Order: sequence, then C-alpha cells, then structure tokens
Amino acid sequence: MPQQVFFQPPGAWVGDVIPFVQNGEFRLFYLYEERTDPKPGTPWHLVTSRDLVSFHDEGLAFEHGADDAADFNVYTGSIVCDPAGVHHLFYTGQNPRRRGDDGEPLQLVMHATSTDHGASWVRHPEHAFGATEGYETADWRDPFVFWDEESGIWRMLIAARHTEGAERRRGVVAQCVSRDLERWQPVEPFWNPRRYIAHECPEVFKWGDWWYLVYSEFSDAFTTRYRMAKSLAGPWMTPQHDTLDGRGFYAAKSAERDGRRFFFGWIASREGGRDDGAWQWAGTLSAVEAHQRADGALDFSFAAELLQRFDEPLRLGLPSGAPEGTRLDAADDYRALVSSTVLPERFRASFTLDIAPGTVECGLLLRASEDGDTSYQLRLEPRRSRMVFDRWPRRVTGEGQWEVSGDVPFLIELERACDLRPGRHTLEVIVDGELCVANLDGSVMLSTRLYDHAGGRIGVFAGDGAIVIHELTVSALTESVSDGENELGFEFGADLLPAG
Repeated sequence: MPQQVFFQPPGAWVGDVIPFVQNGEFRLFYLYEERTDPKPGTPWHLVTSRDLVSFHDEGLAFEHGADDAADFNVYTGSIVCDPAGVHHLFYTGQNPRRRGDDGEPLQLVMHATSTDHGASWVRHPEHAFGATEGYETADWRDPFVFWDEESGIWRMLIAARHTEGAERRRGVVAQCVSRDLERWQPVEPFWNPRRYIAHECPEVFKWGDWWYLVYSEFSDAFTTRYRMAKSLAGPWMTPQHDTLDGRGFYAAKSAERDGRRFFFGWIASREGGRDDGAWQWAGTLSAVEAHQRADGALDFSFAAELLQRFDEPLRLGLPSGAPEGTRLDAADDYRALVSSTVLPERFRASFTLDIAPGTVECGLLLRASEDGDTSYQLRLEPRRSRMVFDRWPRRVTGEGQWEVSGDVPFLIELERACDLRPGRHTLEVIVDGELCVANLDGSVMLSTRLYDHAGGRIGVFAGDGAIVIHELTVSALTESVSDGENELGFEFGADLLPAG
C-alpha cells in the first residue's frame, strides 16, 4: 500500500494542529479524534517531519484527563519555551459533565510544563482559569501565547465571546498578559470586531515589517482568515483576499523555519463518505506555504518539497509530453479534451494556459468519463473572478429529467476569489485518494474530498471563449505507479485548432 501524501493516523482523524519547531524539526501536535461512541476524551497526539514529505507518527503526546477531570477533553492551545529552557504547554480543558454559569460545558485555560523537551509533561491545575468578567464561560479556548519583545511581557490570545450583544456577533479575541507564565492578568481585547460567532485558533506573528493575526471563523463561513497591521495595537487591515483556503480546510496555524512560514490545518471529511455529506469536524493533515508580497499581503501555495515528490512522469502521448500550443476554441459553446487512459489513485497535474479575453469558463476535468460528461471540475470563471469546484452529475432528487440540482451553480462552499484577467495562468493539482488540493498561480488554494467518482481520466475544457494550452503534465509517486499505468494518450478532435 503506497504511503499517503497527506498524513492521517490509522483509524482516526486529525483535529486542530498546534505546530512547534524544535531543532529544525516540525513537531505537529494535534487533537486526536476517534469518532467512537461513547465518545472518549480528546488527547494530543504528535506527528513530526523535517521535510514536509515524510511524516512520522509519534502517537500520544499529551493524555486527556480522567472522566471527572476538568480536562477530560484536551483541546487546542500552544507551546512556548521560556529563557530557562522549560517548555510550557497551554491548552483548553473541557468536560461535558462540568457546566459553567451559562449552563454550557465549562472551558478553562490550563497549563503544563516539561523540562525534557516535551518527552513528559507535568500538569499545573492550580494555574487554571476560566472566562473573566464580561465573557461567556462556555467559550474560553484555544490559548495562544507569545512573547512581546517591545513590551517585555507574555501575551495570551483567547477565543472568547461577550456575554452581551447580538448572539452571532459576540466573538472576540480576548487577551491576558503575564511576566512569569503562571499568573495571568486580563486586559483589553486584542481584537473586537463584533462580527462573528467566534474566532477560533487565533495566532499572531511578525514577518518583516508586518504583524499578522490569523483566526478561523466560526460563523456563516467556516474558514481560516488573516488580518494585517504595522503594530500589535492595530488597526488590523483586511487584505483583498483574506482567506487561506475554502470550507474544506480549517483551523490552520503556522510555524516558521529558515525564513519560510507554513500553515498546518485539516481537510475535513464528509458524513457518509459522499460528496453530498455534511462537513465533519477533523480530517487529514495538510500544509501550505505562505509567501509575502511587497505590500504585505500573503499568497499560499504547495511547498516545493511536496510537488517534487511526484517524480514519475506520466506520458501524454505527444512528443513534448503535453499538447503545447493547442488552442481550444469554444466561441459560443463548450469544448473538452479528455485523456484516453485512467489516471492512478495519486497524481500531480500541472496545467498552464492562456485565457482569451471574454472567456466565461475553462479549467480541468478530474476523474472524468471517456466523454468528459461525468467528472469533477476545477472551473475558472474569469467574469466572476473566481475558481470553483463542481461535479456532474449533481444530486438527483427524483426520476424526472428536471429533478436534479441544476439550480446549484457549483459545490457550495467550494469557491475562491482570484485574479483571472486574460493571459497566462497555472493550475497545480494533487489528488491523493479521496483528497484533492488545487492551487492557482502560486497564490490561491482550494481543498476538498472526492468520494462519488472513484477513478477516471483527466481533461481540459473551455466554454464561451478560448484557451491556449502551454503545458499539461501529469506525474505520479514512484511507489504508486504500477506497470501499464504510465501512458496517457490524448485523443484530438476537430475542435482542436493550431494556436493563433
């Protein structure tokens, strides 16, 4: 069985990730989700990596408390190292049998320390504290601790909610400060937009001249966002594209190594293992690299190390390895080009194209039928400045021809705003079994799951416009390619014309 490209523990799922870099190694603590009934307590597990290609499952890292303990569930937090070399683990303690003043399960900020580089931890229940005045007791979680060099204090950001105000606009990033990492003093909120239900997994970091505030929006859109400021005091500005990914990727937090910053989150699974299933909490670990633009805004892409892992070229049946220079012309209709051979379970596709002015749609077909009619679509829509993920057939509601979800424009929640002005663009896609992660122009990510179509071909398409294909290559993991699966022949029809 070939190794997965994206890490997931056997028989379990990856919840919120708490990244920490130690001696050049990414130590990725995460909430270990089993999805069993009755539900066990949630511990932290650990996976490590030095290259973001090979992941080592270290197993249990921080056990949850007993059935009656305040930390029966050990939820999200952070790890810091003090000047003496002691590691401090801050986390959310919760027990559904313990209720706060609002009648909901109580959440507490809790503390543990390690003097052996995280090999073992000592809990300090005497340091635990709950929501301070003005905040709901059931929402006091995800403590993120960092050292404020300028002020000479430790700061802790907490995902919290006001006790007053519109129900869905009480979310706030609360703040406490400390000089010894033991006693914490509440101060004014770090960020208080009065906009969302909650801002989960908050973190803050400095990169060059800019500060960045990252949080996962628990509201009308479940997605990870970021804000920018020149100072910790704000004001926090919204970049033009403020999300890391779409609905399928959540609770991302970052770590820096060698001047590069990577965000680690999870790609959610869907209920029932089907495309129409509801999104579930927890999934599969995924890492993306951030790139800082001149204006401070961030682009997001695959790490180069991950792309390079796909080093087994799959021939396209053309001398150049791709239909370079082919023009797909669909002035007022739809044209598609589909491979004649089924792709392996795991592959990387790289598609570079020129989009002609006025083009309505174009993109890639994944796991397509021979004629391309049944497929998943990564569709670029220049007029709407967006990339969407779609499929056909959509959900069928009855036997009649009209009884299909034709009024749904694409798989809702899988939409990404992007710059699609006429000219050259590149789509990079990695498919790993039921996982699909796409990147446009080294800037925009889109992650999802593929359930209903288990296999198929790859294709390109254009509708109401034209594209010129400059590169279309497919490559596989060396260990996942078997004999007879390395020849992808494209069939060219009358709709394919020379460029120009």
